Amino acid sequence: MGYMKKILCFGDSNTYGFDPQTYGRYDKNTRWCCLLSNILGDDYLVIEEGMNNRTAFFNNPVSRKESGQEYLESYMRKNKDIDICILSLGTNDAQSSYTLDKNIARRGLRKLISIIRKYNLETKIIIVPPVKITEDLLHSEFSELFDKNSIEIIKEIFPVFEPIAKNTDCYYFDFNKIVQPSKYDGIHYTKESHRIIAENLAGFITDNIK
Repeated sequence: MGYMKKILCFGDSNTYGFDPQTYGRYDKNTRWCCLLSNILGDDYLVIEEGMNNRTAFFNNPVSRKESGQEYLESYMRKNKDIDICILSLGTNDAQSSYTLDKNIARRGLRKLISIIRKYNLETKIIIVPPVKITEDLLHSEFSELFDKNSIEIIKEIFPVFEPIAKNTDCYYFDFNKIVQPSKYDGIHYTKESHRIIAENLAGFITDNIK
């Protein structure tokens, strides 16, 4: 057996596999990380590191594991042999309790990239921008965390992600181009969307990252 490339899927609830209908977790036959592993096969080891409510740019008062920068630092320190890191964060920073803007997003994204490269300069990084949340969110239980301004904040910071990916020699893969958040809560993906993400992401990886 040859060398297995390790892919770290580091993200928030959509990486974790949050089910917007049951508020539970999708099973291994549904989550995009697991489907990605199945499609890519034995040449890759896909590691799930999604966490509900994880932030990218702010320290999350709930827990250290939900603070993206802190936990990524801790993870990479112990796991330096990551070949590919899929970085899918930023949506939770638009919650009304934070003060997100373009400058914070720009600095925070660069910080996440620098944390990965601090421990392994060879790790290929795929930047996934935030979910373009919809007004369906305002009629869900998540309306306690997000408000109408959150939708506008995501629109404001969104243009930051692709240029930084290009300027830092990262890859860029926008889920929003292939799927939309569910009507149930306007922020999390349906089962079908997880399948579409996995299929397209697998193709992107095999076509672009050698």
